[in-house]
Amino acid sequence: MSSSPTTRPTSGTSLMESLLGLLRIRVRRGINLAVRDVRTSDPYIVIKMGKQKLKTRVIKKDINPEWNEDLTLSVSDPDIPIKLTVYDHDTFTKDDKMGDAEFGINAFIDALRMDLQGLPSGTIISRVQPCRKNCLSEESCILWSEGRIVQDMCLRLKNVECGEVEIQLQWIELPGAKAL
Repeated sequence: MSSSPTTRPTSGTSLMESLLGLLRIRVRRGINLAVRDVRTSDPYIVIKMGKQKLKTRVIKKDINPEWNEDLTLSVSDPDIPIKLTVYDHDTFTKDDKMGDAEFGINAFIDALRMDLQGLPSGTIISRVQPCRKNCLSEESCILWSEGRIVQDMCLRLKNVECGEVEIQLQWIELPGAKAL
């Protein structure tokens, strides 16, 4: 029996050809996060989209942390939901979960496809209402701001007694990426 190397078929598309662009998520702050240590927590956030996984820094002893940290995901399929999970960092034991939220970017991508040049900064392009399918704690506006589209979100954490996380979405165009 002879063993011959198997060749994998290539689809002929490079990563850049399947990539739509980059999604910058500014993780602003946590509000009234759950206490997981004696009187406080040491929170950090993990953001996942498909196989991508990004993490903020740990903020010690704070249930109302301010990260103001940018995490950037590459987007090939805008239908894949983004999952955000808050953890409490523990030195000697497994980190405790402090809730999670999931959100989609379809409304944001739809706004990116519009021709908005010439609009005054601060113009609301669309509004996303809180519902059972998203984790929004309040209406989320997609805005034209200083020549780009941004979306501010306040996400109510699930699977926990309390807590919200404020984030902002921004899009980064890539030369050679697939057009939206």
